[in-house]
Amino acid sequence: MSRRRNVDDGFSFPSTSTSKVRSEMTKTAMARDALSKVPAVTLTFWIIKIAATTLGETGGDTVTMTMNLGYLVGTAIFATLLVILVAGQIAAKRFHPLLYWATIIASTTAGTTMADFADRSLGIGYPGGSIVLALCVIASLAAWYWTLGSVSVDTVRSPKAELFYWITITFSQTLGTALGDWIADAGPGYGGGALIFGIALLLLFMLYLWTTVSRVVLFWAAFILTRPLGATLGDLFDKPVAQGGFAMSRPLASAVLAAVILLCILLLPQRAGEHPRAKA
Repeated sequence: MSRRRNVDDGFSFPSTSTSKVRSEMTKTAMARDALSKVPAVTLTFWIIKIAATTLGETGGDTVTMTMNLGYLVGTAIFATLLVILVAGQIAAKRFHPLLYWATIIASTTAGTTMADFADRSLGIGYPGGSIVLALCVIASLAAWYWTLGSVSVDTVRSPKAELFYWITITFSQTLGTALGDWIADAGPGYGGGALIFGIALLLLFMLYLWTTVSRVVLFWAAFILTRPLGATLGDLFDKPVAQGGFAMSRPLASAVLAAVILLCILLLPQRAGEHPRAKA
């Protein structure tokens, strides 16, 4: 007399168990697919972002000024590096902290040299450069929204969204350099400029805590403002004392900042952001 084999025979699983296993595997796959390839926006994110933007200023100035390669050559070097890292970021299957932050640093150093080239070599000046770059950021966000329907970083999980993300970030980093130099040069100096942008970021944080202003708007406003904060801090470290700086060596300041960023990446918790589908 034949009988149906079951799990006790060691040959097959009951149909209910098979369905459960498949269901769990499907949920795991969906959760994995729902993760963004950029980090969740946490306190750790902002700490590393500010350090990275400061490194972008000192690192860019090290190549263009200390090494005396000039703004055009510096821009070519860092723009090439940025393109390579963005390609690697897009090709990656999941969030990699070291790759992501290396790409951010490349974007902020490229932004430093591009802004300096436009402001100084082309003679546009800080106000003109800031206005042109602000329009570029707005145009990039508008094109992103028009194409994909959202500019939230939680939706950055497709190659097209990632491309818009990195284009917008590069424009914002370049804008931040020009804006930081403009404010510092207008009178407050590097220390005063850092204080102004620090207060502006504090106000954005208060809006985040106590208002219903769009979180996407607040994110991009904060993301842009951390760059001029980093620019003024970077200049504060390496400019001569007569110009209100601390006269630190640019290469030394860059090495210290790079070490701090690496330690933060290795020691502070980070996770990939969640796609809205994961919250459904």
